Amino acid sequence: MKVSTPTASAILSLLLMATAQLAKGNDTAPAATGISKVRIVRLSEVKGAVQVDLNSGHGFENAMTNLPIVEQNRLQTGTGVAEVEFEDNSTLRLAPDTLVEFPQLELLPSGAKVSTVRVLKGMVYVSMVKTPINTFTLLFGDRTLQLPPSSHVRLQMGATQAKLAVLEGPVQISGDSSTIDVPKKKTAIIPLNGQNEPQVAKNVATEAFDEWDQNAASYHKQFAALSAIGSSPSSYGVSDMAYYGSFVNSAGCGSMWRPHFASATWDPFANGTWAWYPNAGYSWVSPYPWGWTPYHSGSWSYCDGTGWGWLPGDTWNGLNNSPATLISSKPVTLLPHPPGRAPLSGESTLVAVNLKPLASSSFGSEESFVFRKDSAGMGVPRGSLGNLESFSKQTVRHGTTTTPVYTYSRSSGFASERSVNTSVPANSVHAGYAPVASASSISHFSSMSGGSTMSSTASTSSGSVSSMGSSGSSHPH
Repeated sequence: MKVSTPTASAILSLLLMATAQLAKGNDTAPAATGISKVRIVRLSEVKGAVQVDLNSGHGFENAMTNLPIVEQNRLQTGTGVAEVEFEDNSTLRLAPDTLVEFPQLELLPSGAKVSTVRVLKGMVYVSMVKTPINTFTLLFGDRTLQLPPSSHVRLQMGATQAKLAVLEGPVQISGDSSTIDVPKKKTAIIPLNGQNEPQVAKNVATEAFDEWDQNAASYHKQFAALSAIGSSPSSYGVSDMAYYGSFVNSAGCGSMWRPHFASATWDPFANGTWAWYPNAGYSWVSPYPWGWTPYHSGSWSYCDGTGWGWLPGDTWNGLNNSPATLISSKPVTLLPHPPGRAPLSGESTLVAVNLKPLASSSFGSEESFVFRKDSAGMGVPRGSLGNLESFSKQTVRHGTTTTPVYTYSRSSGFASERSVNTSVPANSVHAGYAPVASASSISHFSSMSGGSTMSSTASTSSGSVSSMGSSGSSHPH
């Protein structure tokens, strides 16, 4: 899965370094102890039925990508999945029918982040990056798991026992009176009633959502080292910006970042949601998959002939990210304004804004994907359709561009083009045609890290079938 060249990623990370350095917690003044109790982490992916409780007294409501998660919030999945991205690019992923809460999201005077997540039911994956200064703790039952840097685990909560699979480790689980060490590629079975001793199995069983977790972890890992240049404390959002857009040079405007599939008429603030937080008021939430960093820092500028682009800046707005200032040469710039009052009992804390219809790319059929102009990446699967730049140029020029797609699962090999299921990403979606599911082709694909696209030819009884490269094939409409 090649989503960007190292040079482009490095440039993006360097430009964001100054902005990210400011995301240390200036949402509110630190408490008397020097510990800031207000941090925001990012709900970075939402697929299917996912709900969030913002601790506002309004209970669970439908969640959306880029919604800020703060201390004491709760997150639950129904038939959907969700991912939470922390400032250092570590990630928490929730499989279906899972409930977690965030009892602690603190910032220490040293700049270290302290994060605690309690798993109440279901299955979660956690991928940690190499950030020794930060602390991440999982709570489940009466057990505590403090995850070391570079660890990767899967935790399943049942009615009577928990299963912790260590994908990368080792890790140590603490209880009231004992600890248990779990090596890499081993599974700990922990009774929740306290009557039996934990057991360590010698293998890690495969689960249906391992494919989704592995693809997501690989996607973030490609950018983790680059976005940590200069020991930046906050790199979240950079990977999505690198995949869904790029910096361009505009005549008279210089270099600015623009999303793919956006023409000069696209408006970054035409669509979004106001989310109410009791201690901060309304916060602007962008619907776009890359829409985190550009809406919490820097500024948007309109350039004649090019359109809107984002410029890195020297401020971090946190929850208080109302789009109050834009640089524009347009005669009239419409900006969304937050509601004038807090939501009443029985009203939603989430207020949608649609100044114009929201364009979205989507599957044209079960075997094809259609990119649409001004979708700005909305609806485009994350990280799996190769280099988006050529698709973007054709889409802006012609209005739409179509590419054939197929799915792949490590557990079952290549799937038919007609088996694409976008509701819950248990399998990965790729541009092009599915290679013949021979043993050699499956082995070759599996050896590619992170579900990377491939180029190979497989023999069939009727001749040869060539799989598509990273950009697939496109057919402008």
